[in-house]
Amino acid sequence: MDLIKICTATAIAGVFTFSSCNDDDETNNTTNNQQVTDTEIIVSGTWRTGETITLDKHLVIPEGESLTIEPGVSIIVSENGVGANHTPIEISVKGNLYAIGSAAKPITFSVDPSLRTQENTFKGLWGGIVAYATCQEMALDNVVIEYTGAQVIEGSPAATEGVYTAGDDMYPQVTTNNIYGKYVISNSIIRNGASDGIYMMGGNAIIANNTFAANGSTGADAVNMKAGVKADIAANIMFSPNTNGMKLSSSGQNETRGQLLVNAYNNTIINAGWRRDGEKGGSIYVEKNALVNIVNNLIVNCKFRTMTPKYKDPNKADGGYDDKSIIDYNFYASGSQTTPIVGDATVGSPAEGYAQNNKNYNPAVDMNSFISAPSQLLDPGFVSFDINAVSLTDYTYNTSWDLHLLPNSPATVGADGNVNPYFAEGLTIGSKTYTSPYVQHYFGALGTK
Repeated sequence: MDLIKICTATAIAGVFTFSSCNDDDETNNTTNNQQVTDTEIIVSGTWRTGETITLDKHLVIPEGESLTIEPGVSIIVSENGVGANHTPIEISVKGNLYAIGSAAKPITFSVDPSLRTQENTFKGLWGGIVAYATCQEMALDNVVIEYTGAQVIEGSPAATEGVYTAGDDMYPQVTTNNIYGKYVISNSIIRNGASDGIYMMGGNAIIANNTFAANGSTGADAVNMKAGVKADIAANIMFSPNTNGMKLSSSGQNETRGQLLVNAYNNTIINAGWRRDGEKGGSIYVEKNALVNIVNNLIVNCKFRTMTPKYKDPNKADGGYDDKSIIDYNFYASGSQTTPIVGDATVGSPAEGYAQNNKNYNPAVDMNSFISAPSQLLDPGFVSFDINAVSLTDYTYNTSWDLHLLPNSPATVGADGNVNPYFAEGLTIGSKTYTSPYVQHYFGALGTK
């Protein structure tokens, strides 16, 4: 591939539009290896701070190469798709991706600002980021990913590669599919997607300090993990996922694709499950022999408490409950709100859902947890979030909310989950080593100020 320096005022093949750069200011110069086809832009190299990239083709990072994205870069994806069939645009990571923003200058993967409306929250305007089996490393730090979840169709790269099925699947916002890969998603915002926020079918991962909001239109979860994954999920806020904050399933487990291994601790999950009809959804669902430690989580106004597969069939690969799992020392808060019973659901309020004798509740789960009951509602005492006022089906995250705990909050004491994070010593991606957060002995993501 030819080496091309792009400093624009000029777009190449209608695909890229960059802010201007100056040869005298090296920090603004972009150097890329680039090829353009009818349907793809194939790129490696670096996108520099301050640039805006507009995509009207699939973006491909080729196997064995890398793309680094610096703080403040804005990637605008066309909602029109590719070609006559309007195939939803996908970011295909076959090599490595290092999107490292900052709190002051996050990296944005979005659509045109005129399309960032409440009406488009679940429209699925583009495909999302797919890390294929050849992707060795991906770091997404201080990024915003939004308005994804388009339908996978014939001609979609993920369908052609066999990752998803045309006509059946919708694109998650982030996908991984390499059981040997290393992935970090941290300090980021993943919102307004018609499907899962993160769908992992393989890899070693740290998912930490993120905010998820409005994930899933008629199904889907904030974080969905399958066999072949080993992950720490910590200190995240998950607001109004359609089904669960986390679905943890060792589906697909075999001699090659090992058991799902997850530590999920100090997460705050709010309003999960109420936008999903029937008996599905609620907060956290563990199934098909996943080995998990789920402790010190703060679960607020969710449809159900943590559910497991039928415990009478333990330790069956891809089918049972792993009895070495620990699901305990969590705090289940409930306001006084109710919502109409939908479909065949049997609950109209969070406290009723926590108390019901669901067929998928294991009696060994949550024995030491604090659980709201209809006769005794538990309020965690947020600095600024009224659990009695925010609708159970609301999916718009208000940035003025403060989910830190008040000093006298009952959620500041009593957490006692003793978990050793898998990546406490670090996961090295590129030139940086990321470490999983320490387990905090309070409930939820933030603690007190």
